[in-house]
Amino acid sequence: MSDSTTPAVEAAPSDVMVVGDLMVDVVAVHKDPLNPGSDTPARVRLNGGGSAANTASWLAALGERPRLLAATGDDDLGARARNELAAAGVDVVGPTLADEATGTCVVLVGPDGERTMLPDRGANDRLPVSAVIESLDPLPGWVHLSGYALLGEGSRNAGKAAISAALAAGCTVSVDAASAAPLKSVGASAFLDWIEGADIVFANDAEIEALGGVAAVLGKVASVAVKHGSAGATWTDGVDSAVADGLPVDLADSTGAGDAFAAGWIAARRAGDEVEAALNAAVAAGATAVTRQGARPATA
Repeated sequence: MSDSTTPAVEAAPSDVMVVGDLMVDVVAVHKDPLNPGSDTPARVRLNGGGSAANTASWLAALGERPRLLAATGDDDLGARARNELAAAGVDVVGPTLADEATGTCVVLVGPDGERTMLPDRGANDRLPVSAVIESLDPLPGWVHLSGYALLGEGSRNAGKAAISAALAAGCTVSVDAASAAPLKSVGASAFLDWIEGADIVFANDAEIEALGGVAAVLGKVASVAVKHGSAGATWTDGVDSAVADGLPVDLADSTGAGDAFAAGWIAARRAGDEVEAALNAAVAAGATAVTRQGARPATA
């Protein structure tokens, strides 16, 4: 368990800036196994998505005033996405890019609630470095980066710039590891170099494995929170540790659970919670997310 002397993060008067991807999800929920080469009945709907946009939405639902630095295309989907986020209390500060489509992701949700994603990053992969500098005025209290910004070659420089600028300005910096397969593609060493100096990394078991294990991650960042799905989560800074048990819930859709987890941690720490309480808040937020269809709170 965590040392009771571990200091809480003082609540910051400024907001949280979330950097990364904004997507429109085309979600297909199928109750029966897929029939390759044939038809499988499904319920299909259009939802807001993108790891960074989801985290920003959950932060707003938890009482924060988040900014979202993400790029959209100059199209109807982009306008819809921005309007939905604004209605949810998220200030989208990223650019609208001409001649580019808003990112879209096909999400297949199986009978067990697990999801398979087929993303087209679109405008997300053209997030310019100049937008990072502009978005940091006024300076946020916390910068959270979705790893997808680093895993996408076109947005990588902007993601790296966001971390560097935030660390130089003294902001608290958190990073979500995003997804195991692209982590393996770019390589653990490269990714860890890009996020060096961050205060915390959020990752699930597969992502931690792809990064070479907790010890390897702690060689570059201050602390790690590992998500174990229904089994809860663990946190360590290499000296102290904390454990949060999972919560019994009826799984409807696991999409966005990790994004909610990150938001739960950030909001709790900014409110002054100790590590163990923040970890429990993160698990509770993730558990809430899986009980409903879609990646965002009901108000988003």
